Amino acid sequence: MSPTPHRSVVNALTIDVEDYFQVSAFAPYIRRDEWPTRECRVERNVHLILDMLDRHDTRATFFTLGWLSDRYPALVHEIARRGHEVASHGHGHERVSDLTPEGFRQDLMRAKASLEDAAGQAVLGYRAPSFSIGQDNLWALDVLLQTGHRYSSSIYPIAHDHYGMPDAPRFAYAARQGLIEVPPTTLHLAGRNLPSSGGGFFRLFPYALSRWMIRQVNEREGQAAVFYFHPWEVDPEQPRVAGADPKSKFRHYLNLSRMQPRLERLLADFRWGRMDQIFLPTAETQVQHA
Repeated sequence: MSPTPHRSVVNALTIDVEDYFQVSAFAPYIRRDEWPTRECRVERNVHLILDMLDRHDTRATFFTLGWLSDRYPALVHEIARRGHEVASHGHGHERVSDLTPEGFRQDLMRAKASLEDAAGQAVLGYRAPSFSIGQDNLWALDVLLQTGHRYSSSIYPIAHDHYGMPDAPRFAYAARQGLIEVPPTTLHLAGRNLPSSGGGFFRLFPYALSRWMIRQVNEREGQAAVFYFHPWEVDPEQPRVAGADPKSKFRHYLNLSRMQPRLERLLADFRWGRMDQIFLPTAETQVQHA
C-alpha cells in the first residue's frame, strides 16, 4: 500500500476555461474568425468538472476567457453559484507577449467586465494564456495592478519551448506592491525545476509520479501546490483538428481518456481549495519578496 499523502496543506486547484479550438498550439490551424463556427463543448465539460468537484466537496478557481463569458454567462454564473472563484484568463486568449501594454489593458478590462457581470463577484486573479508573462514583458504586472487585479498566476519557472522563466521564484511572491505572483508548481530536482502542476505533463507522467512530486512540495517544502487543467482535457470525444502538426496533436490528445480518472484520484489524495482563499488572506506573511 502506498503511503497516505500529506493532507494538512491545502493546495490550489485551478481550471483554465477555454475550448479545444482556442488552445495556442492550434492557432496556426484555426483562425479566430472561425471560433464562432466551431462546435463548442465548454458547457458540457465545465458541468462535468463542477459535478466532479461537488462529489469531492472541493472548491477551485476557474480562470475563464471573457470570450466564453460573453457567450455563456449562465455557465460563469453557475461556477460562482457553486462556490468557486471566477478569475480571468483574458478575453481572447491572446498571449501577453503578442500585445502592447495598451492592448493588454483593453483585453484585461473587457474580460473583467464580462466575468464580473456574469459571476456577480469581483475578479481578483489572472492567468496569462500559455503563461506568456516572462522576463521580456514584466510591464504586464504593472498593468494587472492598475486594472484592479490582486494576484497573477502567469510566470512559470521552467524552461519550455513556448514559455517559462526558469529563474523566477518557485512559490508565491510579491511581484509588485499590492500584486502577488503565484506560480504553477515545480519541483526542484537535479539542478532544474520540473513541471509538477498539471496540464499535459499530468497526462504524460504516470499518476504515481505526479502524486509524488506534489507530496514533495507539501511535505519537504511545506508549500501549497498550484495545479491546473483545462475542460477539454476531460473530453476524449472532442472534434479532431485537421492538419495539425504531429507534436501539437501529441501534446493535445495524449491520454485524454485517462484524465478524469486521474483527477478523481488527485481530488481524493490531497486537499484542494481556491486561489484567493489560499493566497490572499495571509499574503503579507506567506509570500516571498522578489
